[in-house]
Order: sequence, then structure tokens, then C-alpha cells
Amino acid sequence: MIKKLFMTASILTASAVVANAASEWGIDHEKKTRVEVKVVDLLCEITGNCAAECGKGKRQLGFLFDDGKLVPAVKNQEPFAGATNDLIKFCNKRIVADGLMISNPKMPLFAVQFTRLAPDGKWSRANQFGKDWSKANGGKKSGQWFRQDPRIKKTIKEQGVFGIPGLKPES
Repeated sequence: MIKKLFMTASILTASAVVANAASEWGIDHEKKTRVEVKVVDLLCEITGNCAAECGKGKRQLGFLFDDGKLVPAVKNQEPFAGATNDLIKFCNKRIVADGLMISNPKMPLFAVQFTRLAPDGKWSRANQFGKDWSKANGGKKSGQWFRQDPRIKKTIKEQGVFGIPGLKPES
């Protein structure tokens, strides 16, 4: 009975870990990683120009490691989205993040896939941007949000594709 109970607990524990394990993307220098870090406003950390509540979602956030290393947090669940929507609720708090540490010698990044408040908060998938975008845009699906976003369409109309006036996007 005890052996059976132990095996069931082991399977449940393994399932919970697998459910929150990062997916590889084939990015150079990537490594599936789970870290405990502090979520910080990168501009504040680098320059001392600090805004209340990490800029209330208007600034790039990153991770401050215990050894003092500062690493920008990015996303790879929603293209071109960034990680701020997922991390802002953790401003200046310690979290456990599961994702890909991309140790490119030119610029390390952490691609966030799952987060939880440290040490033992509830795991959540890093997909808040898509939910927020959909809500702000009348419930449209966020799959290729950048093709539908009115702000992007306006910028392309004014400045052209890639800032080249007159260059039209491909249909």
C-alpha cells in the first residue's frame, strides 16, 4: 500500500513538473531553465530612472539574479509581444520562472514560458499579452495580432513598412 501511494505521488509530481516544463525552440545558445529571480524595471536598474510600479506596464522588465546579473525577459508564445504583460504583477517581487535561458555572448535573454510567485505560488502560462490584446480589440483572436493591430496599421500607413515611406505590406 505504501509503495503504491509513493508511486502515485511520484507520478503526480512528475506530471506537475512536466506540465510546467519549458519547450525548446531551437534557438542558438538556448537551455531549458527554471530560475528564482527578482522582476525589475530594466531602465531603473541600469540608469536609476525609476517609475512607480515598474512603469505600470510601459517599460521593459527583466530578471535580477542573486549574483547581480541583469537579464532582459522576453516572450516566445506570442510573436513580437514581450513579457511585460505577464511580469508586471510581479514588479519588484521574487518569482520562479520556467523558460529558455538564451546565453548569447552578445546579449543574454530569458524567454519566459511559465511563472509563479516564489517560493511556491501557482504556476501560470506566460500568455497574458494575447488575452489583453484580444480584450482590447473586441475579442479578436490574437494569433497574428500584429497583422490586425490598429496601432501597427496606422504606423505602417504613416511611415511605410520598416519605416520606408511608400513600401506596402505584402497581402
